[in-house]
Amino acid sequence: MITARDAKASRAPGAMNGRHGSSVASALIGLMLALVVACKPKTAPGEVWIPVGAHARRTFSVCADPNNLPFSNRAGEGFENRLAELAAHALDADVAYTFWPQRRGFLRMTLNAGHCDVVMGVPVGTERVLTTAPYYRSGYVFVYGQHAPRVRSFDAQELAHLRIGVPLVGDDGANPPPIAALARRHLVENVRGYSVYGDYRRESPPSDLIQAVRNGEVDLAVAWGPLAGYFAARSEPKLAIFPVPEGPGGPETFRFEIAMAVRHDDETLRAELDRVIVEHHAEIQAILREFHVPTL
Repeated sequence: MITARDAKASRAPGAMNGRHGSSVASALIGLMLALVVACKPKTAPGEVWIPVGAHARRTFSVCADPNNLPFSNRAGEGFENRLAELAAHALDADVAYTFWPQRRGFLRMTLNAGHCDVVMGVPVGTERVLTTAPYYRSGYVFVYGQHAPRVRSFDAQELAHLRIGVPLVGDDGANPPPIAALARRHLVENVRGYSVYGDYRRESPPSDLIQAVRNGEVDLAVAWGPLAGYFAARSEPKLAIFPVPEGPGGPETFRFEIAMAVRHDDETLRAELDRVIVEHHAEIQAILREFHVPTL
């Protein structure tokens, strides 16, 4: 997970600068970089996997989590895997992965340690790396259980009587914005926390939050959009989601622009990836729709 020392405020429309913005962005980065089905032999942290059939030409080297659907996994089934393949094809390169669980210090121990050249799915403006132009913008969403009222904001009176599932990143204050929003409304007694680290032996540990809605452990959840959209669509019956409205600023920023990250001195690769993002916009959006990523 990236801490506040590693990240600064997102430059997404509606995001804010200063102390509050930095803590919100770092919390989001912590959430997404903590979100980590292996049908192949297990790979040790830092071990490189090159797909069968790769041959000697340019390598598009990516650091990714091997157990973090819908984003990435070792089998290449996540949408970030698909987007990495798209970028590699556009650059006439082969994808090679360094798999590493996305925990604290992920960027420091992977990209910035020289184990790869690119990390997918990083908020725009992350410190100590260069981020590309954003390739999607998403936000937190409400995920409703079968009998939960369709609340549309954190100010809905019904929340006082509901069990609310939220993602937990850590105990150092770097938790996602919805937790702070609920605390300011004195709803902490209603909150049930689900660690985004979870049990790494299971498929996609962060999905426990959505599973809790499906199983009736909570009435509704507040979750990061790509995670919620993917697992809500795969639930039986499907779960409904609704975007959390953007707050008035300050700490209540719930929407962020997402980019690729390269090392801080790799301007050339960033420029190449910026071009790929522009020229393949339609293909990127089609992949996001396939995985039910709610884009804004």
